[in-house]
Amino acid sequence: MNPGITLLITCCTVFLAQLGMSIHLPALPDIAGHLRAAPAQVAWGLSIYLLGMALPMLFWGSLAQRVGRKPVLLAALGLYGVANLALPLISTLESFLMLRLFQGIGASGISVMARVLIRDSFHGDSLAKALSWLSISFVVALGIGQSLGSGIQVLLGWQSIFYLLGITSLLMTVGFSRIGFRAVAEPPADTRSWQVYRDILRHRAFLLPALAGGAGYGVIIAFNTCAPLILLGPRGWSSVDYGLLGWPISAAYFFGAVLVNRCVVRTGQKRMMALGTGLLMAGCAVMLFSSANADSGAWLLWLPYCVAVFGQSLNYPVSLARANDGAPVAGAYAMALSGFIHQLIAALIGAIASLIASPSAWPLALLCTLLAVGAVLCTRFAPTQYKS
Repeated sequence: MNPGITLLITCCTVFLAQLGMSIHLPALPDIAGHLRAAPAQVAWGLSIYLLGMALPMLFWGSLAQRVGRKPVLLAALGLYGVANLALPLISTLESFLMLRLFQGIGASGISVMARVLIRDSFHGDSLAKALSWLSISFVVALGIGQSLGSGIQVLLGWQSIFYLLGITSLLMTVGFSRIGFRAVAEPPADTRSWQVYRDILRHRAFLLPALAGGAGYGVIIAFNTCAPLILLGPRGWSSVDYGLLGWPISAAYFFGAVLVNRCVVRTGQKRMMALGTGLLMAGCAVMLFSSANADSGAWLLWLPYCVAVFGQSLNYPVSLARANDGAPVAGAYAMALSGFIHQLIAALIGAIASLIASPSAWPLALLCTLLAVGAVLCTRFAPTQYKS
């Protein structure tokens, strides 16, 4: 499988997995009404989804090393598709959250395999450039997901959102089963997989860039968790208004990812990552400052957030590439472990954001600022490269 086909497959699968995180958000009040639950309770579905993405990532990585890339990707797509098709059939909050967990587990395997397939075909600055395509897929899903979700909800009802994801996933499973995947010349995993993960985790050249990327990702998760309750509540936005917000957010992430794709080889990973975390910090700081004024307009929340998203779009692919290059062990392990760290952070931040969610914007802004500070510090002290 040539690198171009690899990029196409990975971008499609990442796009699908990320839709599961954002496409249903405009329909949150309708889903809550169907389940006879409070919107804040249904919002826990995002944290559960992220938890499902985080917990099995190390398992998916080890499995890919043992049985190969293709079977693992097909299994993950199949699980994701079945969980989505089952979601419209439920009638209780508990069953909704349980299926969101299984949906997240499938998305976990999809995410891990996308990164592993990229890692198999690219290295160094080319790896950061290739990962920027995954970032582009991520942000297109982030923006189109909200707009697509609001449109489907208005025209066909919220159940059709999950039917669309499920059918698309199963069609991808059938399509990708006919493609031959590249064989990777690496020894199979042995019984010491967890020791390998421990050894990778001990190296600062891997850990600090991974944490920097995860902290920035946490800002996006916190906003997605809290913003519907802020903007759809006291701000009086409709679900269509909230869906349209996805476009400026997507544009910010898209242009940042394109900038990485065009400039990272010339600029260098370290400078690009420092610029990204600096913009992330600036955007979150403005959010916190403006949230101190209860009468401030909604644009003082979402516009600086777009600046933070632009910064994260620079930070994320570069931090992931630096973490992979800084790992002392080759194979699927480093990509799986970095994904595990990012999703674990995301699940934790999603849970915290669900607990602090309120009509006021300042708890969200404070959480985002603290995460941005962590990203800046990790970037500042991350080694330039791994040294034995």
